[in-house]
Formats: sequence, structure tokens, C-alpha cells
Amino acid sequence: MPKCSECDCISELCKIVDSKHCMRCTKKICCCITMHRPEKKSHILMFFHHTRTLFAAALGIEILCISAAEIGENSAFYFFGYHLQGIILGYIMGYAAAGFTTFMTILGRYDLRNTKIESCCSVLEQQSNKGFLPNLITTFKNFGIGVSKLTSLHRQSNIKYILKTSFIILVIAETACILTAETVDLIFYKQSILLSIPLALLAGSLAVVIPEAYKKTKTPSL
Repeated sequence: MPKCSECDCISELCKIVDSKHCMRCTKKICCCITMHRPEKKSHILMFFHHTRTLFAAALGIEILCISAAEIGENSAFYFFGYHLQGIILGYIMGYAAAGFTTFMTILGRYDLRNTKIESCCSVLEQQSNKGFLPNLITTFKNFGIGVSKLTSLHRQSNIKYILKTSFIILVIAETACILTAETVDLIFYKQSILLSIPLALLAGSLAVVIPEAYKKTKTPSL
């Protein structure tokens, strides 16, 4: 079997171990790294890597939805007071505002006659390499297109499918994001509204990112 003249590694024997755990190598740093099995990364490190990669994109995609939830909730606190009734109305108004922006963004994102409607989590997976600003611009653009389509929505032949799918996406994919953001805003509202809003954006985006990062960590790379 051919052997490396510098470090004594043998392809057939060394390909089953990574370079750090090779017993044959005579060098501190192996010169035949490609001969060995790729080193397995820690699941924890991979999880944080995916979280960091996805977060900027998620913030760009979700910022309109979360901001709408914050405006709705804080408006209720301002007009109805920071007590049980105001808090309940805050959650309702925030969820309704976020639901509207999500629906408008979905309308603007797809050619509703031909395209399957997907959740924001699916969009996040597809758009994760584009970063914050491009996703932010695309989200506001889709929202504007969605609003312009609203007047002709009743003429869509598949309107029942559009409404049903959008509702399912809102309940399943967006509820955790919206409620997390609203709860963080509720907790910090009395301390500082300037603190509560960015923290709510952070928490709401992480509510979308963490499940996706976990899924990517558990899915073996091809």
C-alpha cells in the first residue's frame, strides 16, 4: 500500500479516521489531511453556526411581522392601559396586525395561480445565504405587492386555498414568533419601550431560527 514519505500515512488505513486521531501520522500537523475522513464537528458548534447564519436572514424576513405585532400591542397598552384588559387586547391587536402583514407578504411573494404557498420557515431556508438587507428589502417589496393584489383577491379562482393555507402558516409557523415577541415586549414595556422593541425583535426572530438551526444540525450534510 502506498505510504506518504513525510508522515507515514497510508490511504487505505487512514481514510477511516480523521487527521487528529490518526495513530500512524508522525507529524504534529498532518500533511495528508485530505487522505483522512473529514473531522466531525460538534453538534453544539454546528447549531450555533447555523443559528448565526440564519439569524440575519430571519430578522430581515420577520421584521415586518414582528414590528406589526409590537405596534398593535403597544397601541393597546397606550389606549387601554397596562392592566389585564389592556394586556389581553394587546395580544389580540398585536396578533391581528402581525397576521395581516404576514398575509399581505404571502400574497406578494407568490404567483397565486401557479405556485405552492410555503411558510416563512421554508423561505428562511431558501434565503438564508442572502443576509439581512436583501431579505428586508424583499419582505417590504412583497408586502407592497400583496397590498396591491388585495383588491383583486376575490377574483382568484383558488381563493379558498389561499386563505386556508395562509391561515395554517400563520397559526403553525408564525404563532411562536409573534407570541414570543409580544411576551418579551410585555415584560419590558414598563422598564423601557426603547428596550422592549429590539428585545422583542431578537426573541421573535430566534423563535423562528432555533427550530430551523436544530433541524439543519440533525440533518446530515451530503
